[in-house]
Amino acid sequence: MTFTGAPLIGVTTSELRPASYARPVPEGDPPQAEMALGMVYMRAIERAGGLPVVLPPLPVARVALLVAHLSGVCLSGGPDIAPAGYGAPPHPELGPTAPALDAFELAIARRADAVGLPVLGICRGMQLLNIVRGGTLQQHLADVVADGGLHKGPPGTFTRHAVRLTAGSLVASLLGEQAEVHSCHHQAPDRIGDGLEVTGDAADGVVEAIELPGAAFCLGVLWHPEEDTEGGGPLFRGLVEAARAREAGSGGLRISA
Repeated sequence: MTFTGAPLIGVTTSELRPASYARPVPEGDPPQAEMALGMVYMRAIERAGGLPVVLPPLPVARVALLVAHLSGVCLSGGPDIAPAGYGAPPHPELGPTAPALDAFELAIARRADAVGLPVLGICRGMQLLNIVRGGTLQQHLADVVADGGLHKGPPGTFTRHAVRLTAGSLVASLLGEQAEVHSCHHQAPDRIGDGLEVTGDAADGVVEAIELPGAAFCLGVLWHPEEDTEGGGPLFRGLVEAARAREAGSGGLRISA
């Protein structure tokens, strides 16, 4: 059966929350471990013309089959990545990590990269893209930049700052050579992964955008475009259009609106 319309975009889970985080209600089920993902990702993809679907952290052995049904992938933001995944010891300022979630999402990113699936990585997702290609992370920006507060404000808030984008790059073709972005991170790429190019940075030199030249669409940004309907929309439209073009060429699955 052939479907036409909105390409199916898989979105990774932002966070796994233990049962102790759940607030029981008299009418509900007993507390249990839960997936968490902000609805802003879903709305941004839907506005861009895609059909979003949340990717639950299944066993890594299921990743190839799961990815085979997708037209594109959005690697969402979320908690710090366990540094064992890129061969580093933990920093004292490292936040809570979820190694099982890391393993699943690294496998998703690796498989999407291997089959040429359009990918947009956001914050944590951008860091996953870098690690998959052999890169590493700076675990605490306050160690290496004069003002770590430029990138992360008080808990529960976003900062705003400018980023410079490389002329001729994918990200600049979508946003221009300068953008004002929403930011909430204390980590960033350190060594850049094989084949990736840095195509955006902040005034303090922090790497803000990476992409894979020659790929149909493989872009990672350290900021949160899902929080900016107008300014972030072009990135999601770019992902959806790349997914639509890929499926038009392969005759793959798309879902009628």
